[in-house]
Amino acid sequence: MCCGEVNMVDDVNVRYIKLNALAKAPSYGSNYAAGADLYAATSECLTIKHGETVLVGTGIATEIPEGYVGLVFARSGLATKKGLAPANKVGVIDSDYRGEIKVALHNHSSIDQTIDAGERIAQLVIMPYVHANFEFAYELSVTERGEGGFGSTGNK
Repeated sequence: MCCGEVNMVDDVNVRYIKLNALAKAPSYGSNYAAGADLYAATSECLTIKHGETVLVGTGIATEIPEGYVGLVFARSGLATKKGLAPANKVGVIDSDYRGEIKVALHNHSSIDQTIDAGERIAQLVIMPYVHANFEFAYELSVTERGEGGFGSTGNK
């Protein structure tokens, strides 16, 4: 590998369409970014009141390959500086979904916040997944942890 060359784990083609003229293609902020930025397909600024959730369209629909999922995460800058993050924490886009990607942005801050027209509002990570076969059992194997949860393994 030469200097400046990126060693990607996988190259996956994800087709997308623009559903309106305001839509912007998902884009990576750097060669090593895991998430591609998603943009608000709005022509005006949008104010989200404190404690409110607003569904913001991106103006794009995707064709995620079978065996992969699109996960919509918060943008760290938007979440830490403005308190705006997806209400459902992580959005799941299945490979058979062909509708517009929308982000339910929630304002966790104590003041009203504004996003600009075309602002980056979330990030999309494409990942492979395993489709599990759930098998009924009368008992499960024993482990040291057992039923312990919610901090049972310690707090350090």
